[in-house]
Amino acid sequence: MPRLAFPRAVPQIVADPNTPASPAPGCSLSTSGAIFSQTSGMSSGALHLYARAPNLPIMPSDCISQPDLFGPHTLPGLRYRDDFLSEEEESNLIRHIDAEDLAPFRFQQWTGKRLTATFGWSYDFETGRFGPTRPLPEFLTPVRERAAQFAGLAASRLEQALLIRYDAGAEIGWHRDRPVFEEVIGISLGSPAPMRFRQRLEKGFRRNTVPLAPRSIYLLSGEARYEWEHSIDALPEARWSITFRTLSEKGRAKSSRPE
Repeated sequence: MPRLAFPRAVPQIVADPNTPASPAPGCSLSTSGAIFSQTSGMSSGALHLYARAPNLPIMPSDCISQPDLFGPHTLPGLRYRDDFLSEEEESNLIRHIDAEDLAPFRFQQWTGKRLTATFGWSYDFETGRFGPTRPLPEFLTPVRERAAQFAGLAASRLEQALLIRYDAGAEIGWHRDRPVFEEVIGISLGSPAPMRFRQRLEKGFRRNTVPLAPRSIYLLSGEARYEWEHSIDALPEARWSITFRTLSEKGRAKSSRPE
C-alpha cells in the first residue's frame, strides 16, 4: 500500500464553526482551488480525508513544507508520526481488540456507538469514580514499549490503556481528557480520520485539523493537551484506536484516597 503524504496542519481563526476555511497565508483562492486537480492520483483514503476535513486548508506545495514526522508540530504539545506500525502489526492488533470484551461507551444517561475496553485505571463517567481495574493484556506490552519510546517516557508511566472500535457512524465529540490523566498517546488503526482541534477564544475558536493516517501515532502534552479540545467525526468505515495515558498528580492523589 503506498504511503499517504499529508500537508502539515495549519491553525486558523474561525469565529463560526460553519465558516468555510480561508486559503493559507500567501495563497490565493485560485491557487488553493487548483490543488484539486492534483487529487486525481490520490488513494481513496487520502481523498476521504480531504472530503471529511473542510477546515483543513488545501495548499499548493510552494506554500507549505513537507511534514517532518520526527520534528516539532505546528500545534504546541502535539507530536505525530506516520507508519508507526506495519500493516501486519496493525492487523494483529485489530484482531486482538475485536477479541476483547468491548462495551458501549456510556456518559451519564447517554450511550455512544463506539465500543471500548479500559485497562490499568478506569474513570467512571457516570459516577466520577477513578480507580484501578484489570491489568493491561499481554498483547499491548510491545506496543506500549514503543509508544513510550516515541513519547520519551518510561513504559511504566503508561499506566492506563483504552481500546476503542468505531463502527461506521461512530464518533467522539469535543472534549479534553480528564484531569486525572497527564500525557495522552494515541495509535490509529483502520480507516484514516481527521482529528479536529479547537481552542476557545474570547469570540469563537482557533481551529486545527490533523489527518490521522492508519498505523500512525500521536502524543498530546502541554498546550495541545490542556488548552485544546479534540474530536473525531463519524466515518463511513470502521476504525480502531489504542490510547495510553499517564497519571497526573491529581490522578495519583485521587487513586490513593480511600473510598
